[in-house]
Amino acid sequence: MTQENSVAIVGLSCRFPGAHNVEEYWRNLCAGIDTISHFDRSALDAAGLDAALVTDARFVPARGVVPDGELFDREFFGYSAAEAATMDPQHRVFLECAAQALDDAGIDPDRSGKWTGLFAGGDHTPAPSAGPVDAATATQRLIGREKDFLATRAAYKLDLRGPAITVQTACSTGLVAVHQACQALLGLECDVALAGATTLHLPQIGGHLHQEGSILSADGRCRAFDADASGTVNSGGVGVVVLKRLTDALENGDRIIAVIRGSAVNNDGREKVGYTAPSVAGQRDVIRMALARAGVSSDEIGYVEAHGTGTPVGDPVEVAALTAAFAAESERLPAHGPAVRLAVLLAGRYVWLWPAEPADHSHGHSADAVSRCRAALN
Repeated sequence: MTQENSVAIVGLSCRFPGAHNVEEYWRNLCAGIDTISHFDRSALDAAGLDAALVTDARFVPARGVVPDGELFDREFFGYSAAEAATMDPQHRVFLECAAQALDDAGIDPDRSGKWTGLFAGGDHTPAPSAGPVDAATATQRLIGREKDFLATRAAYKLDLRGPAITVQTACSTGLVAVHQACQALLGLECDVALAGATTLHLPQIGGHLHQEGSILSADGRCRAFDADASGTVNSGGVGVVVLKRLTDALENGDRIIAVIRGSAVNNDGREKVGYTAPSVAGQRDVIRMALARAGVSSDEIGYVEAHGTGTPVGDPVEVAALTAAFAAESERLPAHGPAVRLAVLLAGRYVWLWPAEPADHSHGHSADAVSRCRAALN
């Protein structure tokens, strides 16, 4: 893999539970802080949650809360109060983080003279309150809340002239957006590209109903690769990276946070027990493809970030896929989307590995791989 086929990450921004920005996110990682919020009955009642839901024995009052997720600097972006009120909170925090990521990269789209693309996606949006409205108001609400307009409207406000593509691939949206941004850069469709994802629902106080065997945790904790794991936890968050062709970043003297040497995207097809189930073969093949495109062998990989859903089905499949892709060299493992990508980038920026809570009791199918992972990290 040559420099001509590599992409540099030159800027980033985020807002995750317990972290207003990249620096706070990094401090939380270094301290090993669990930033999931757990709510008492008074907080749930104040947020207006249905009493029947809150008192259900299956209800788990835990969720990742985005700091200041209900706020928006509308005047900075030229929005009236009425316009801002019609915007999905996901759109608002994404716009703020996209602007911050450009600042972090030292790029002013108005003066750079470069074609800048934007690739991003968001979560589903609850329907607005019912009631008759005129056609103009209905259109304004649609643009403000529909996820299809996330990328193009952010590009409009930030004066970005390259492709603006909304990406929707569920849990993989953020990473697929990065992949598509890389392809656009290498295909000369743009000179700079922003890529990221956002999810935020108000009010943020809440939780979920646990169902045995489902993806959501029984106690509000995500214990990846642990036999006691019972699922993951819902959370809000937003992350954005700024990308350039590596050759351009080097020529311009940009601060280079990391280099993407290769990426790949595929699909499982029908080779799994059900639509929502993971596939060993699909994950194995896409890892091999990414390694091939990067021009590296598995024994050159010193660190792998896992999806780490903390489910009895997902974790063993992920370890099996990594083992198959890396053959006998799958020695290093510890979870998801933009948060994971930024964690790895910050580890490179600050030259540090954050505390990882190892699995107490590994799944039987992944015990050997997890124990090897623990030894490698320690």
